[in-house]
This record gives sequence, C-alpha cells and structure tokens, in this order.
Amino acid sequence: MRILLVEDDPMIGDAIQRALSDASYAADWVKNGLTGLAALDTQHYDLVLLDLGLPGKDGLEILTSIRAGGNPVPLLIITARDSLDDRLRGLDGGADDYLLKPFDMAELLARMRAVLRRKGGSALPLLGNGVVSLDLLSKEASTEEHSGIALSSREFALLQALLIRPGAILSRSELEDRLYGWGNEVESNAIEFLIHALRRKLGSHVIKNVRGMGWMVSKNV
Repeated sequence: MRILLVEDDPMIGDAIQRALSDASYAADWVKNGLTGLAALDTQHYDLVLLDLGLPGKDGLEILTSIRAGGNPVPLLIITARDSLDDRLRGLDGGADDYLLKPFDMAELLARMRAVLRRKGGSALPLLGNGVVSLDLLSKEASTEEHSGIALSSREFALLQALLIRPGAILSRSELEDRLYGWGNEVESNAIEFLIHALRRKLGSHVIKNVRGMGWMVSKNV
C-alpha cells in the first residue's frame, strides 16, 4: 500500500516515513503542498497524510484542490493546529480524519487503518474474499486449511494490494507501485518471487495469474 506524506518538518517527516516503512507501507515524502499535488497527478496513492502548516500554500488549500479535482483518495490531516475552526474546516473540507501533533506513531497507524477500513466498507481490521483473509494488525493470513500464517513485510503488502480490489487484475507495474516508494530499487522478478512465496504459504489457488495481464484474487465468495 502506497502512502503520500506531505510534511515540511524534517524530524517529523523522517520519523513518520520510518514508521510507515516498518509497518510495510511504501511511503513517498514531499515537503510542500504543490509537490504533493504534482505527485497525486502522476501516481496512485492509497492514502495521503497532509500537514497544514506548509510553505508556499496552506494545507487546507491543498485539501480543497484535491477534492475539487474529484480525487477521493483517503486523507488524514496531521497538524499542530488545534483550533475548532481548523478542525471543522479540515473535516468539512473533505479530510477523513484529523490528528493533532504531537502524536504516537501507534495512534497514527491505527487512525490510518480505521480510515482505510471505512473507505473499504469494513468495520474490522480484516481483508478477505472467502478464500483467504488478512489480519491488518497481526499481518497474518488465514485460509480454510490454515490460520495464523506469518508473512514477510513485502508478502503482506502484496496480498493487501490484491485483497483491497478482489476481482481486479493488477499488472506487475501496478503492484510495484503499491509496494515500492521513490528511491527503492526493484528487481525485475521481485513481484513473481513474492507471488511464488505467497502461493507456497497459502495455496496455488489463492492468487490467480491472468496471462499477459497480471494477477488477481477472486471476488468475495
């Protein structure tokens, strides 16, 4: 899952990016809102973390531009602005949540999971299609035959990307976009290697190959 972090404070930005990486997210970090808008124009993101006190253009203006352009990407505001007016403007302007600094990274990650669950229509921290399920907290997978299957960070991220859109075919490049942020080196067979590893753990029937197009998991059964 790929996250866009828009934060100008170098210490906060670095801490968040490291926490996201440790939590198996691919995170792209930009330090001003205009660069963030440009990134959203060229790259698919699953969630945006947006500071308000940004250089050049205020974060609330950036939020307005994102929503005015019809982009429904889940968005969580992270800011030191604690006035009621700012919170109302942020939430009424299209933010999915509003988190005040300073915050614990565990809370940020929990808020992100909650926003993503709401967008996906699920009340529980689970993704599944009736064949395989994925626990977003423990990062373990379960099938009809086995439960509590431990996954590596990359395996978890790839299965999550597929289960977010069951029935949709994701190409190699689309999966690479979900798993790797800017500056990450991607080996040519990385996706195939991960899918092979997942099939060994979950069963060959869980992830389907659509020749010449990519991979998918079945729609909910």
